[in-house]
Amino acid sequence: MKRKLLCVTLVFSVAAMAQGSPNALPALGDGLEMSTGAERQLGDRIARELYRSTAYVDDAILGDYVEGLWWRLMAAARVRGELTPDMDAQYAWAIMLGRDRSVNAFALPGGYMGVHLGLIASVDDADELASVLAHELSHITQRHIARMISRQGQQAPWMIAAMILGILAAASSPDAAGALIVGGQAASVQGQLNFSRDMEREADRVGYGVMTQAGFNGQGFASMFQKLLQANRHNDTGAFPYLRSHPLTTERIADMQARQQLQAGAAQAKDGDTAVAHAMLAARARVLADTSVDSLRAAVTQAETELSGTITTPLQSSARRAGLLYAAAWAAGELRDPQTAQKMWARLQAVASTQPQSAYQVRLLGAELALSAGEAGRAMALLDQPTAASNHLGVDETKDKKPRAETLLRMRALTMAGQSGAARAAQTLQVWLAERPRDAQAWQLLSAASTAQGQTLRAIRADAEAYASRFDYAAARDRYAAAQDLIKRGTAGNDYIEASIIETRSKQVDALLREQMRER
Repeated sequence: MKRKLLCVTLVFSVAAMAQGSPNALPALGDGLEMSTGAERQLGDRIARELYRSTAYVDDAILGDYVEGLWWRLMAAARVRGELTPDMDAQYAWAIMLGRDRSVNAFALPGGYMGVHLGLIASVDDADELASVLAHELSHITQRHIARMISRQGQQAPWMIAAMILGILAAASSPDAAGALIVGGQAASVQGQLNFSRDMEREADRVGYGVMTQAGFNGQGFASMFQKLLQANRHNDTGAFPYLRSHPLTTERIADMQARQQLQAGAAQAKDGDTAVAHAMLAARARVLADTSVDSLRAAVTQAETELSGTITTPLQSSARRAGLLYAAAWAAGELRDPQTAQKMWARLQAVASTQPQSAYQVRLLGAELALSAGEAGRAMALLDQPTAASNHLGVDETKDKKPRAETLLRMRALTMAGQSGAARAAQTLQVWLAERPRDAQAWQLLSAASTAQGQTLRAIRADAEAYASRFDYAAARDRYAAAQDLIKRGTAGNDYIEASIIETRSKQVDALLREQMRER
């Protein structure tokens, strides 16, 4: 089942409190035996299984959006002193998107963060999404998992990782959980799926401070609580697994409402550009969560039906209209119907191209559709149009970098344009990957660019690195073995430098694979 691993209950309770009161909350540093490095290693072990799940999706456009919010929250956590230099340097700080329509998010040891597409699709604005991310970030910065593991003190990290995976699977499939949960020790923690009440309160308090420090409207925290409370009143049918891992109490809700009242004087007006941009990205998440033919056709039909008349309500109608048209254009592109896709996109452009954030998302979608139709020139023309970038668009302002989605789309267009374009793409990607060696999609694009230039060894090595970046060392070793076979047979040309790199990396991947097998 594709929900097997990513339909998640929050996992920090894995080493749940076997000793003492379950609500006792030690201060940071009190008896904390688990180092940040060890916590990162534990997170890596769990993340590699999630990356292999069919539910994992690497969508650069949605990834940029979530990471844009995430980087703002991290910057605020640094300013407030919540994010220490040690954690900043040691943790992965990686966002993982799950192709699941349920409303959920989760954090893992070592700074991994997971977000279900259903959450992005269900929140009303960026502030509500930021409230969830801030809460989860605060669980990480307060090192709740390390504090609980240190109190447990008796479970080997590999056992804890196995139990976490079992609990993840249990969220959607008890049968799948049985295959992953290890022995009687797992049974003792399976029922303790929640943080202690004190930890939840701490994450609320710290998360609210981080969120408002980052410039988000604190009302998003309160409105998200209200949304979850409403779902809870309807006896949560399974669409809100976040409720099971974050049980709401009247005390927590009242506390958040009180905090928001204190901040009422600083409440911010809704930004129409941000609202429209969010509506488009929420529509993308909604369609991407279910890419079956019936679902894609339904997105097109819904837009055609609802937009057949004239809608006159100002802000809400603009966001609603943009979301419907975006979903229809993207769905038509996936259905290989370029005429309908272009028609819907042209209507979207008329609705949502007057403000920078909205215009940026429209251009990215247009470039995607052009590439799907084999029109590299049109895609490049759209990508070359200037747009004011902001951290809302996925730019990490601590680094002077282009958004990932824009960069990868540009590399696809260059590679499609011919051999000279592929050479430019390969050069750019090599620089990109030197700083982001775990970007599997960029490695795959480098492989395509190398193939277009007839550079077989480089293409195979890029394939191998794409697997290695997702911890699939067995597949990476197979690709390196294929490259070494070509070298031995003398059919790979005279690229001695590339052959040397392949030899070195093959040995390194073999060592990583042996270590991985020992852990299993």
